[in-house]
Amino acid sequence: MLVDSVNELIRKRRTVKPKMMANRGVDLSIIQEMLANANWAPTHGLTEPWRFTVFTGDARSKLAEFLAETYKKLTPPDAFKQNKYEGMSKNAMLAPVVIAIGMKRQASRKIPELDEIQAVACAVQNMHLTATAHRLCAFWSTNVAAVSGEMARYTGLTDDDRALGLFYVGYPGDDWPTGSRQAIEDKVRWISE
Repeated sequence: MLVDSVNELIRKRRTVKPKMMANRGVDLSIIQEMLANANWAPTHGLTEPWRFTVFTGDARSKLAEFLAETYKKLTPPDAFKQNKYEGMSKNAMLAPVVIAIGMKRQASRKIPELDEIQAVACAVQNMHLTATAHRLCAFWSTNVAAVSGEMARYTGLTDDDRALGLFYVGYPGDDWPTGSRQAIEDKVRWISE
């Protein structure tokens, strides 16, 4: 039954960091399908603000270098962490596909920016669920370099637009991770009058 399949898919979705991904390529037709499904996310005013830049192959090396240098540039010396710098210089090479997530701002600004960001988040969830259906895992990173104005410009966006992070996609290195959530009853109030 479709409802059961959807429920299972949602509950099996997992975030897996690049260092836990297998050294195995991903068929780019799956990435195309993920992006096509992202394009069907809800969008207020039909602005379709999501923008994606897909990095594969050697482009990931250039991205990794850009991320590390951007982190170094944007981080005050007293907050700089060498291990974080080194991680940024490696992470893009640990996942076979890295998708930069952007938000193209509507010229008229009629739709509030928050609505546009939420639409992009829905698009990313569609990508994540599609990845899960193909037994792929993913990780949405929103580190300082990934959400910077520099990243927006690096991916062809303007200063009016927003970089909203990087979406790493790959196969899990081990068994499919398990997950858990606290009871929904602790997070919901019902009001009927």
